Amino acid sequence: MRWRGRRQSSNVEDRRGGGGGGGLSFPRSRGRIARPSRASGGLGLGGIVLILIVSWVLGINPLTLLSGGGGSIAPQQTQFNQPSSGGGTDDEMKQFVSTVLADTEDIWHAIFEAAGARYREPSLVLFTDRVQSACGFASSATGPFYCPGDEKVYIDLGFYRELHTRFEAPGDYAQAYVLAHEVGHHVQNLIGVLPKFNQMRRQLSEIERNRMSTRVELQADCFAGIWGYHTREQGWIEQGDLVEAMNAASQIGDDAIQKRMQGYVVPESFNHGTSEQRQRWFKTGFDTGSMEACDTFNAAQL
Repeated sequence: MRWRGRRQSSNVEDRRGGGGGGGLSFPRSRGRIARPSRASGGLGLGGIVLILIVSWVLGINPLTLLSGGGGSIAPQQTQFNQPSSGGGTDDEMKQFVSTVLADTEDIWHAIFEAAGARYREPSLVLFTDRVQSACGFASSATGPFYCPGDEKVYIDLGFYRELHTRFEAPGDYAQAYVLAHEVGHHVQNLIGVLPKFNQMRRQLSEIERNRMSTRVELQADCFAGIWGYHTREQGWIEQGDLVEAMNAASQIGDDAIQKRMQGYVVPESFNHGTSEQRQRWFKTGFDTGSMEACDTFNAAQL
């Protein structure tokens, strides 16, 4: 991916080395999802929000949204034993993620503006070991996540080493896909997907929550694909980049994670999507660049 020498976002908060305020693990039951303000664009993004609201018939896992899926790139049963971040290579990694975040800002500003809405930029928080967010405390074991309560994406850069070594998904474009996925959750927050869930979650069974959680995660993958579409149009991708992203999507599918961690799969517990699904929905966004094409809620087949 051609990223050096391009604009870096100013919306990066570096908390590395600060310890994050204690050794608590992430209290998933205490997180919250904040509603976006009317100024964010709300229902102004074409017909997609109306489609989504009409389609809340399956359910979603609130734990996924509060810790990860609103939240995290990988299924919540995965735990990451991450090395600490800081210095040397990680300084370059900060420049890299700042550049990718700037790309998402430019891309989503243009998409929202074309729809007559305003895009509100999220912040990216870099941390080491543990961090406090508006959703509570999180440890590096949570993996990258988005907190709707403060509209921030959180990542311990050590996750990228895990992505390379444990998940066998190397490459800078694979790393960028992770961040673009989390920004995809921010987009969902702005257009009303996450707030709508917050209104309904107590009415849903566990099976329904898992099913809707999968649709939410796959839409975030598709939104990441929209980012990919624009990086290609701008000439920023290099040979092999798409392969890197598709491999990453495959390696963090529910079925792949469960096979790696426990040797068998339990489809009823899937809440992020299979490897095939995650690849296909990322590729849908990558091929079309269209939010309407990312309607995982009305798709007959995920």
